[in-house]
Amino acid sequence: MSSSKLGPVENPKNIEARSFGESNSAVSKFADSEPVINVSQVTKCYQTYKKPIHRLWQSFNSDKQYYQEFWALKGVDLVVRKGETVGIVGKNGSGKSTLLQIIAGILQATSGEFQTHGRISALLELGAGFNPEFTGMENARLNASIMGLTRDEFHEKLPDIVEFCGLGEFLHRPVKTYSSGMFVRLAFAVAINMNPDILIVDEALAVGDVRFQQKCFRRLDQLKEQGVSILFVTHSTESVLKYCDRAIMLDGGELKLTGSPKQVVQAYLEMMFESDAVVKESISIDAQSYSVEFDPTVDNCVSQPTYNVNEHRWGDARAKICNYEVLQNGAITSGLMQRGDEMVVRASVLFEHDIDDLIYGITVKMNDGNQIYGTNSRLKGNLATSQKAGDLVSLEFKLTLNLLAGDYFVSLGVAQDHSVKDNIAIDRRYDMIHIHVSETLDAFGVVDLNGELALIDNTDGESEESK
Repeated sequence: MSSSKLGPVENPKNIEARSFGESNSAVSKFADSEPVINVSQVTKCYQTYKKPIHRLWQSFNSDKQYYQEFWALKGVDLVVRKGETVGIVGKNGSGKSTLLQIIAGILQATSGEFQTHGRISALLELGAGFNPEFTGMENARLNASIMGLTRDEFHEKLPDIVEFCGLGEFLHRPVKTYSSGMFVRLAFAVAINMNPDILIVDEALAVGDVRFQQKCFRRLDQLKEQGVSILFVTHSTESVLKYCDRAIMLDGGELKLTGSPKQVVQAYLEMMFESDAVVKESISIDAQSYSVEFDPTVDNCVSQPTYNVNEHRWGDARAKICNYEVLQNGAITSGLMQRGDEMVVRASVLFEHDIDDLIYGITVKMNDGNQIYGTNSRLKGNLATSQKAGDLVSLEFKLTLNLLAGDYFVSLGVAQDHSVKDNIAIDRRYDMIHIHVSETLDAFGVVDLNGELALIDNTDGESEESK
């Protein structure tokens, strides 16, 4: 066990650590597990100087402050339990890497307490802890020694390291000759074979090629089954949804949210794509001026049989998705679908402001939040991109449900194209529509690839098919 307790900071500025309740299934799953990481009110302040000479002046004159304070962390609390995988998301500069480096023992916190139980293996910045003049083998041996492995333990692990990294003869060459991908291969192979109780990964896997990433995530699954706690920083929301039991979001050095991966990812995406648009006063709309069977000034979506009351809705509301309906092979449906059905989603959008550069989109997700399909009018390039205040627009999305049994959620969205930050959310209704595809007995998984199985008769070339 390692621990650190530091004194309070004098006059800590703007420290308002906030976290929200952890009332979700992932938390309850690990509630009886022992904590392996316990961080309490940890802060980190850097002193920055405009000129190098100011640092010298400061050393001789403690009565005057020549530096500016930058608070990288502001009173962060975090508990990670045995066997739990926790993802950390946030904008660049939010304090993610600083937190990991403090837990790994590389940085010293300014104040607060933290405890870790067990051996920590950390995969931080690319090449961190490697001597560029040493060969890959020498660096692997050095890292193992730092981790506390004996010579015999290292040689026992060496075949696994060599096999996993797949570097061959490059292991005997200086790492200064390595590409970024080769760095990751060696660093990850060493980190996962050190018999860790806690594995810390800081975005390093984003550098490797796709096949190696898949290999790494399979290994992470094995470590989870062995009870290893994993803490990793990533900008990949799909990885958070797929591999994490829980997630936290940092912003400006503060803990903004902790909860289920889906909850945190939604909040993170909303923060990343928050609107910068200046919204003027809405126009007055007369519901009687539209020849439709619903009142466009109210939200008619909530009365649909497929509506999900737990949808996540956000945007600047310059236009609103005010109605939708789902058709199954041409008829209104309750949401119970069959594999191969044609599903049509019709949506009505009421514009309260003039908007240019419009994007209309649809996304289909599994019940854990992983996206399996999405498209939008910017990709298709087939819809008008400008509308006037007062316009009521009807859209139709047509999909073929080549899906296997399960629950799926459909999201609809209206956004405005933005050259700097991708797009501005106007009305995004995530997971608004819930559908269920009935049981399929001849296949498993998510999508229907129309697979066929056949025995080949090598004597005459004929085959006997079995679907």
